[in-house]
Amino acid sequence: MQYTINKAKLLATIAMVLVIAPILLMEIPIQPVQAQLSPVQPYIGPLKAGDTAAVTTVTRAFLSFVPNPIGAGQTLLVNFWINPALPSNDVIIPQGGYVITITKPDGTKDVRTMRSEPATAANWFQYVPETVGQYSLKFEFLGTYFPVGQYYNGAIVLNTSSTSSLPLTGPNRISTYFQPSSTAEQKLTVQQEMVWSWPLALPTDYWTRPASMNNRGWWPILGAYPSTGYVGYGYSNWNTLYSDTNPQFMDLHDFTPWVQAPNTAHVLWKRLGAVAGLIGGPASQYGTTSSPGSPSVIYAGRCYQTMTVPINGVPTSCAVCYNLRTGEQYYAIPTSQGGITPSYVAYVNPVANTATLAGEEIASSTWSVELLSISGSYLRKINPATGALAGNYSIAPLSGGTFHNQIGGYVLNIQDLGSAAGANRYRLINWTTRGTSNTIASRIVSNTTYQRSSLPSMMDYDANLGAISTDTYNSYNLTGQPFGQKRWWMSVQFYRLSTGELIYNITTNELWDILYHNGPTIMDHGKVACWAQGGYWVIFDGRTGKYFRSEGTDYPWSTAGFGAYAASSGYGLLIRYAYNYVYAYNWTDGKLVWKYKAPTYAPFETPYTDENGTEVYSFNGDGDIVDGKLYVANTEHTPTYPLTRGWGLHCINMTDGSLIWKINNPVSFGAVADGYLVAPNSWDGYMYVIGKGTSATTVTAPNVAVPLGTGVMIKGSVLDVSPAQTGTPCVSKESMSLQMEYLHLSMPQGGLFNNETITGVPVFLTAIGSDGTVVDLGTTKTNGYSGAFNFAWTPLKEGTYEIIASFSGDDSYSSSMSTTGVSVGPAQKEVVIPEQPVPPDYTMTIVGVGIAVIIAVVIAAAAAVLLLRKR
Repeated sequence: MQYTINKAKLLATIAMVLVIAPILLMEIPIQPVQAQLSPVQPYIGPLKAGDTAAVTTVTRAFLSFVPNPIGAGQTLLVNFWINPALPSNDVIIPQGGYVITITKPDGTKDVRTMRSEPATAANWFQYVPETVGQYSLKFEFLGTYFPVGQYYNGAIVLNTSSTSSLPLTGPNRISTYFQPSSTAEQKLTVQQEMVWSWPLALPTDYWTRPASMNNRGWWPILGAYPSTGYVGYGYSNWNTLYSDTNPQFMDLHDFTPWVQAPNTAHVLWKRLGAVAGLIGGPASQYGTTSSPGSPSVIYAGRCYQTMTVPINGVPTSCAVCYNLRTGEQYYAIPTSQGGITPSYVAYVNPVANTATLAGEEIASSTWSVELLSISGSYLRKINPATGALAGNYSIAPLSGGTFHNQIGGYVLNIQDLGSAAGANRYRLINWTTRGTSNTIASRIVSNTTYQRSSLPSMMDYDANLGAISTDTYNSYNLTGQPFGQKRWWMSVQFYRLSTGELIYNITTNELWDILYHNGPTIMDHGKVACWAQGGYWVIFDGRTGKYFRSEGTDYPWSTAGFGAYAASSGYGLLIRYAYNYVYAYNWTDGKLVWKYKAPTYAPFETPYTDENGTEVYSFNGDGDIVDGKLYVANTEHTPTYPLTRGWGLHCINMTDGSLIWKINNPVSFGAVADGYLVAPNSWDGYMYVIGKGTSATTVTAPNVAVPLGTGVMIKGSVLDVSPAQTGTPCVSKESMSLQMEYLHLSMPQGGLFNNETITGVPVFLTAIGSDGTVVDLGTTKTNGYSGAFNFAWTPLKEGTYEIIASFSGDDSYSSSMSTTGVSVGPAQKEVVIPEQPVPPDYTMTIVGVGIAVIIAVVIAAAAAVLLLRKR
């Protein structure tokens, strides 16, 4: 009883995993088993006349479903089983023996009939209730008779030599009858509101590896680099045609799925890989460029690259592994001592056990990853943690190969058996990197006669098509051309990839259908696009044998054909890199979806213009598509020296062609994973790692108590603590390129013309009083040049306050916060001065006496004058 219940829980867990990630299942090529079935087989229902059972077993039925309650339109998981369990993995309840009846709120019934999974006598299915109300579910087991015999996968097989490869063990099963049983009706409540499960949102803040198994919803962003051989999830039928409506099937053309890429130009760290830049002195305006290199593989936050590093003080070529986020070195193994840098990442999915349930294989182990190197006649496997050689296997007489499927590690080779083999001279060998076999024979998945001596130069694995584009040199009498004028015309041959059989040979003969170059010829969606000197794509369809032309390009440079010997494909768009624009076309109809141009910072820098005469920077290199973005750097076919000022790396929105960010140096795309772009810069010899870094927030307030009613000044800063520029201000997304160019590329802080301003980041301030009161103080912004902020606040109540300053983070930085405290005491008492008695004012008396004296003196003087006159 306990075993059965635990097994049912295990099945429920497995079912949930299969529900959430069904695309992670892969076909494993399995040799078909040849066995002769007995005419007597198990059947459901009561015993038939003449049948007797050596053992009759009473059963009990069980039914479980989750969640309950559930929201309308959500998926219910239903498990059911009987007890006791069946005798072995070879025995099942036949189809129809299990009946589940679902009664809807309106009384209508939905009846499901199923079989059991081997041994456990259990099974499961998913159900989506659409109507709000009360449902009921009931499970019935109709009984099953198992005749005597030897069973394999639910059927009785004859024990003959044809079954010698079957896993038949032990004596024949005795005849047994499992009696019917059923459950009571069980109620299910379906409500209008959704029932929320474990949140599976992608991370928005800074995160590090290892990624917890709890965060299974992160899987779309945790892929490795490169995605060489990512063309779907395993296949064994080469004739299965590609489906344009099935988004997980695609061929890679500078396209990396399942990872995030940076949304700003924020530099996390950098490392000098080669000496480059202006030389000075007699070199005048000229400088030197160099390649600092980039990793060939990124897996689990670890970069794998062949580099020259000091070993005991001696520069030594080594296979090096270092941390993607910090540059910390994990190991450096000299190549002279067997150090090998991997080139491929192979995903090893779980091996299925012999039991199947409802047609699905049940995984018996977890996924793993192998880091591979395929070189010469050897397959080598590298331990991801130590760099040690985990396996060294001969693949002779084959050499190398085309790694075409990450899941299963499939590789293609053409083997030449020599002219003596006649029509069977060439063989297509499809082999797997899995396992530890040291002979290629045991690794071969398929070995078929091939009609070509080599694989086609372009391959679309899911469409089972290969193609070769050629120039056809013919004479045509065209309007405006002399008779016999010779031109190179486009010609594309399509082959069935699995056999080498020629399907179509398509040739055009229009005036300007002249192949520009084989470089921008690209295959995807079962089609081949060739760039014509007329300034448009000619798109050949390998499934119909027809072709059509795309919309044209802009005068003068694109129409004249100037552009890259490269093309890219992703998200259904076909990318052309030209000297005045980057163009995106729809693969289906050739319509122009968007175009992107990069105007020059100042005149007299380039000869290239758009159709209006505006000077623009040229695009003549390959780009890379990842995470909905296109990364492409400016260059030209033969750069003039001194090099063009203002070239840069552009991050373009693949949806509408708008600029997301640009950094003012032609930094190239090296690798990308975990939200970080590894970008080597030939202009200065540094390898830059661009992506989100960490921030540090500080906050202070007066360290003495302040009286109520007194304003306080809250101060702090938000600083970038990334290794590349620790202690510098965090700046806004809009200012990031300007800040990085100033810090790392010797550009003016105010921009080329000193007319740009660096802005800071928002800081949210909150005060929590000692009484639990929460006060939202508001938002302030840091100074873009210092990272500091100041905020004046007047507390309205006495008490102590915890002041929280928080920066929520953005596309460039992690979130951070800090706290401080403020003590607010009683308000200051008003100072009252005691009233004093007012002394008498004698001013008027004194004035009056003075006046009287003056009058007396005057009268006396006058009298004296009169007396003298009388004399």
